[in-house]
Amino acid sequence: MAHALPLRALYLLVWPKPRYSILAVVIAERFASSPSHSQAWAGSESVGFGGIDLTVRRGGHVQPERATEDLPKAVEAIREQGLDVPMITTEVTSADDPAAGAILSTAAKLSIPFFKPGYYQYKMINVRRELESAASQFRGLVGLGKQYGIQAGYHNHEEYIGAPVWDMASVIDMLDSKWAGFYFDARHAVAEGGVGGWKIAVNLVMPRLKMVAAKDFLWQKTETGWAASNCPLGEGMVDWKYFVNALAAGGFQGPISLHLEYDVAGETAAARENNIVAALQRDLQFLKTRLREGYGAIAGER
Repeated sequence: MAHALPLRALYLLVWPKPRYSILAVVIAERFASSPSHSQAWAGSESVGFGGIDLTVRRGGHVQPERATEDLPKAVEAIREQGLDVPMITTEVTSADDPAAGAILSTAAKLSIPFFKPGYYQYKMINVRRELESAASQFRGLVGLGKQYGIQAGYHNHEEYIGAPVWDMASVIDMLDSKWAGFYFDARHAVAEGGVGGWKIAVNLVMPRLKMVAAKDFLWQKTETGWAASNCPLGEGMVDWKYFVNALAAGGFQGPISLHLEYDVAGETAAARENNIVAALQRDLQFLKTRLREGYGAIAGER
């Protein structure tokens, strides 16, 4: 199989309807400093992807301090492959971040509609004050995005501020819905929300949902206690039928990022690369099947 995806983690993105395409987010650190990035994207379309959710962060495809110079080159290389770039993944958390303005302004000039900010942490000293501190930073970041013309989607990740969704919703609900919304992650919502809390969270974010992350996990008992272990889609705790039906019922039309974060083995580097691509294709087909069930016919499907 001819491809160039020797990757540690991969994501796909979907525009469910009416424009449907599969987009790959590729974390390939050995390509991160490549001037053109052409190698990193070669073969992505043939695997079934429609674009790239580009990482603009330390260790990503584009280093934050080089966004002005390297982000246009990366986007050009991606688009030359016939792929799209609907969002970037960043680690910026404040408008005062020296790299924030360069990253967001450059992305907006390249007509990239969405960005994922970084994370805020609870110190567990006074969570109300810690939430307000994060809220102040996030409001400034959203204001900067509005200034340049790019929308923020806040990602709910276990253990960080926003993990239970309700906390960050109190912040986002007060902001302009055009520029601030959610990047909802079902895997982390289930890990934090148990049986019903995650379903409440789905309903809560739906009116302001910008992007979706798709991944799965299992609870496994270890020597030190229970731990969340990433796994292929459909083999874990996420109720995909419920989730996709909720997305369809809510009229969600944004990108869905499919993450491949579980371990994929291989006796050699080439074998592991092939196994990663096979795992991606398997998860991709699972996601397509669930989307067909929830959304019906998929417009533009290849």
